[in-house]
Amino acid sequence: MAVSEVKTKKQTYLNYIDGKWVHSSTKKVDKSINPANKNEIVGYVQQSNEEDVNKAVEAAKKAQVNWRRLSSVKRGEYLYKAASELEKRMDEIAETMTREMGKTFPESKGEVQRGIAILRYYAGEGMRKIGDVIPSSDSEALMFTTRVPLGVVGVITPWNFPVAIPIWKIAPAIIYGNTVVFKPAQETAVTAAKIVECLDQAGLPAGVVNMVTGRGLVVGNAIAEHPDINAITFTGSNEVGKTIAQKAVARGAKYQLEMGGKNPVIVLDDADLDQAVEATVSGGLRSTGQKCTATSRVFVHSNVYDEFKEKLLSRVKQITIGNGLNNDTWMGPCASEKQLETVLYYIRKGIEEGATLLYGGNRLEDGEFKNGFYVQPTIFENVSPNMTIAREEIFGPVLALIKVDTLEEALNLANDTPFGLSASIFTKNIGNALSFINEIEAGLVRINEESAGVELQAPFGGMKQSSSHSREQGRAAIEFFTSIKTVLIKS
Repeated sequence: MAVSEVKTKKQTYLNYIDGKWVHSSTKKVDKSINPANKNEIVGYVQQSNEEDVNKAVEAAKKAQVNWRRLSSVKRGEYLYKAASELEKRMDEIAETMTREMGKTFPESKGEVQRGIAILRYYAGEGMRKIGDVIPSSDSEALMFTTRVPLGVVGVITPWNFPVAIPIWKIAPAIIYGNTVVFKPAQETAVTAAKIVECLDQAGLPAGVVNMVTGRGLVVGNAIAEHPDINAITFTGSNEVGKTIAQKAVARGAKYQLEMGGKNPVIVLDDADLDQAVEATVSGGLRSTGQKCTATSRVFVHSNVYDEFKEKLLSRVKQITIGNGLNNDTWMGPCASEKQLETVLYYIRKGIEEGATLLYGGNRLEDGEFKNGFYVQPTIFENVSPNMTIAREEIFGPVLALIKVDTLEEALNLANDTPFGLSASIFTKNIGNALSFINEIEAGLVRINEESAGVELQAPFGGMKQSSSHSREQGRAAIEFFTSIKTVLIKS
């Protein structure tokens, strides 16, 4: 187990290297705190350094020799076992996630269930084809393709989905024969340790998955620059993602980036407004708006703008805010004090630049909110396209309403962004839907559905600066985690 000692009755979680739970070289730890109550320590996690990364890479490189030789069917059996271990501990891990990251318990439990499904999906990948027979110009030769692993993969993940994102990267990496050095976000490293415990309990061979926790500038940078890490898969901010890309390119490593979004919803005058309102609230405000696919900009046709606005305000006023473990909580706190300050900064910018604050905008600090990082759901109108809140990713519960007169105007404004992750439209007109599908610049396009969310069996990724133009999840994952080898055999 990852537990080594008790500090004020809280567990200290260790790094996982070469099949063993070990202290970091620094002997230092960071506190993981509950964003609903900053006085509650969820656990202590290692503050690692480059030496720890070197040890993890060495273990992964050594293990990869035998792991790649193992039948992919056998590799899949480990993933099935890990899924069963995760299922046994579903409530425990979901509660840890809520206490560490802040999202509501039902959302956390749903994410763990998704993690279980991802493990089982990629376990099945071990029995699917990995190549094709291709006709050769030589009638006496056999030509075919197969896929081979990249080697050691660095996995760097964010705090907003501390179960699903690590699993949707680690599972395909190892089913295709790679080994992994995993750096979770320090804010949710306790949850990450519990995921690795499930892999350990499934009997995964030593060195196949290694976890090193620590600060991004130290551990993340060491992973990006390590000469024996053959590929890096990263989800997080654009600033960090671009740095990782530069470091990977400099040494010829493969990289995959999933980054920011400024995701639009378009509501036309033939839309089901109740459906559009519910999806806008869910897509923009669940998980306190801390999803890369969360709705941020809402373009509403002028014919229905006032009615939509009133329905939206009525629905948002019903939202209950509180500790994610409370049964009646719909929206929890921001994941950290830093994230809360970021959200409050953008709310102030909206006001300063002339947008009209319709609702919310305040930090909640009284009573039960006193020690948490709570902010009201916030709605602006009279937002011009050049305002900061219309341009930059906020990653919080803030919606910007923008009135439009035509679908063409809505599309032009929706595409006027450096991002292109997800987008949705609400309309009953098939022609409008088809125009949206063809014209919107986003990797995930949804019709009469919220912008947030993706199904595990479907490719996921963005356009423009939202990604490195590769795709995660589903069968698309094989494109990143393997290389194609073309073979010709002649007797």
